Amino acid sequence: MKKVGLGGLAVPLGVVGIVMLLVVPLPAALLDVLIVVNVTFSLVILLTSMYAKRPLDFSVFPSLLLIATLFRLGLNVASTRLVLRDGYAGEVINAFGHFVVGGSLIIGLVIFLILVVIQFVVITNGAGRVAEVGARFTLDAMPGKQMAIDADLNAGLITEEQARNRRAEISAEADFYGAMDGGSKFVKGDAIAGIVITLINLVGGFAIGMAQRGMNAGEAIETYAMLTIGDGLVTQIPALLLSTATGLIVTRATAEDDLGTAASKQLTQSRTALVIAGVASIGLGLLPGIPKLPFFLVGIGLLIAAQQVKTRDAKAAADAELVAVEDTAAARPDATEQLIEEMRVHALEIQLSPDLVDLVRPGADDDLLGRIRQLRRKIALELGMVVPPVRTRDSVELPLATYVLRVAGVEVGRGTLPAGRVLALGDDLASLPGEESREPVFGLSSKWVPAELRFAAEMAGATVVDRVSVLITHLSNVVTQHADRLLSREDVRVLTEGVKAVNPSAVEELVPGLLSLGEVQRVLQGLLTEGVPIRDLSRIYEALTLRAKSSTAPDGLIEAARQALAPTLTAQHARDGVLRVLTLDPTLEHALLEGLHPTEGGSQILLDPSRLEAMMRSFGALRTDAENRGWTPVLVCAPALRSALHHLVAMQHGESPVLSYSEVTGSGLRVETVGVVRDAEAIAA
Repeated sequence: MKKVGLGGLAVPLGVVGIVMLLVVPLPAALLDVLIVVNVTFSLVILLTSMYAKRPLDFSVFPSLLLIATLFRLGLNVASTRLVLRDGYAGEVINAFGHFVVGGSLIIGLVIFLILVVIQFVVITNGAGRVAEVGARFTLDAMPGKQMAIDADLNAGLITEEQARNRRAEISAEADFYGAMDGGSKFVKGDAIAGIVITLINLVGGFAIGMAQRGMNAGEAIETYAMLTIGDGLVTQIPALLLSTATGLIVTRATAEDDLGTAASKQLTQSRTALVIAGVASIGLGLLPGIPKLPFFLVGIGLLIAAQQVKTRDAKAAADAELVAVEDTAAARPDATEQLIEEMRVHALEIQLSPDLVDLVRPGADDDLLGRIRQLRRKIALELGMVVPPVRTRDSVELPLATYVLRVAGVEVGRGTLPAGRVLALGDDLASLPGEESREPVFGLSSKWVPAELRFAAEMAGATVVDRVSVLITHLSNVVTQHADRLLSREDVRVLTEGVKAVNPSAVEELVPGLLSLGEVQRVLQGLLTEGVPIRDLSRIYEALTLRAKSSTAPDGLIEAARQALAPTLTAQHARDGVLRVLTLDPTLEHALLEGLHPTEGGSQILLDPSRLEAMMRSFGALRTDAENRGWTPVLVCAPALRSALHHLVAMQHGESPVLSYSEVTGSGLRVETVGVVRDAEAIAA
């Protein structure tokens, strides 16, 4: 069980004590002590609110305001019981009723009413209005603040922990101003209760004095009215302190200094203002019939303060000039570093035209930044690489409704996202109104239709996609196609450290003993280029370790890694346990092996161009026929030929999968040949 300290018990015990005040009669001596505690407690709250640098530094204030108000009302009940029962409520109330107001009933009533008016009409109303406006403005500003936090997080300027703390601070600020909006009503209700209790004491005391104690009207009024005024003053002074504290805390803007220090600095920031005020004060003292001494004292004091401000400003200017001279050399590197930061090329960037900034809406279902975070997680789980933070910014140079995707500062994709529209995909879109377009990833026929016609488009058989989904799909395609470029050496280092934590032997034997980090990066980039996931890094590193002992040629290392991942590669392209493949004609395959020549950039096939062209036509026709049947075939060939053949096929037919015989053999899948790729000589034969 968690141990509770004295501080943790003080508030619960205090609240229980307040409840006891309402039902248990108190002796006058104990009431005196509690009244002093009430005044002192209110003073501490007031001073704490003055020294708080920002409202959230005193976030418990609304709760303390409620407790203090209940405490004061409990004291009102206890003092009323003593006044009406005994005609005596302790020395403190007696002193306030006689000594503080000079024993005059009229003066006491006037002072009491003035305190009530100050608290109820001036401070409480003003504080309540400020709290209400502050709560409204804080809530209205929350989306913008959240968007700024998410933008900084996606740009890599802050960490997840810092973003979480800033979001919590924004939420706490909104909760605080909302609580203060309600807390100010406590103070207003307390002022009303003070007036009602005072009237009850006056009427009740007058009745009890005459009916039960046999006093005449003058004695009853003299006795009970003075006690009532004393009781009212004793409770209204702490109430006034709390009202003032409420006004201070809700009008307090975030600052680096407490209220006293900030006020002193800002009131003395203008020497001219002090001089004018001092001269004006002295001038008023020279008018006929005006007492000269007070005005002269104040005016001379302001002129002395103005002179001190002049001396202070001169010293500050001299110090600033000295610092500027001494730091001139240091300022140049700062300027250089700033330029370097501005020149820094971001790995992945989204540029939005100004009218698309509304896509960045924290908390919404179609929030772009939130969808980007989901995409980064999805790609990390699928490919095994961490996508770098995506920098999102607006650009006035872009046409309206246009976005641009950049990789390493180079534009790799562009599209349009018309406001108030959704993208409808399908073959029969003629009946739908809207602007015809092409889906940016697959080039499908599409049309931007009004968002209110979304249901009608779906009923017409179209697939409807919102604007953010279009952008995210395009971004996902760009990331997948350029995964090798996005995998930096620092990313490889981090991934390697992660493998080392769970499989240290696989890393320690490979890096840096057999391969450098750069060579490992080159292998992983080669795998990503062919769409091979690198999630299973332990297995990849073990395969590289065995291969690197005999050769460090990049093609050989990539093939060794692929062989280790063979079951994963074949499973990607199998359907219902069947792997449908296209094979090479044996004569053609033999010719390709004879034309295989190693180069610095990898192996290449040197063959008669007409034969290569005929082979590509045959492969294209067979693949199209298989796809029309609903199959996704892969081309298989000899292991030595796979890498070069993949590059050759990719140049003319995109990223078509090419596997080696050894990768397919150990897959455990049923292999079905759906076609044989031939060249011109084989076709002629």
